[in-house]
Amino acid sequence: MARTRRTERTATKEDLRAEALAWAERIKVRPRRIQVQAMRTKWASCSTRGTVTLSLDLLSEPKPFREVVIVHELIHLLVPNHGRVFRALMKAYLPDWERTSGGRVSGRCGFQDPRPTPGARDTSRSLALDRRVTRGRLT
Repeated sequence: MARTRRTERTATKEDLRAEALAWAERIKVRPRRIQVQAMRTKWASCSTRGTVTLSLDLLSEPKPFREVVIVHELIHLLVPNHGRVFRALMKAYLPDWERTSGGRVSGRCGFQDPRPTPGARDTSRSLALDRRVTRGRLT
């Protein structure tokens, strides 16, 4: 089976860091550190100490999706939850962010496996990005 091409070229770790820094400047936040590493269940995370961690899996994703994940985590430096203020900021910076995320959304922060899981509930109206997969089911 041929693998579909997701981007014209695969981004590098440096590209991803540069994208995150550009967005941080635009949003006017100062992450303490931006790191790119393997993450088993999430696209990204943001620590309470200001470290933004981005998944290596983002390197093969289209730029608009990477931007949704990056902006999501950077906004957590301003707003720790997914309430109204958080959603308003996401919409202000990326008006089509929910559509751009391509249905890979669920009730937790991180990301959801893009492959549909038989019998799994539809979480597409939720606002966070998460992929918590346990034995083929979302938790």
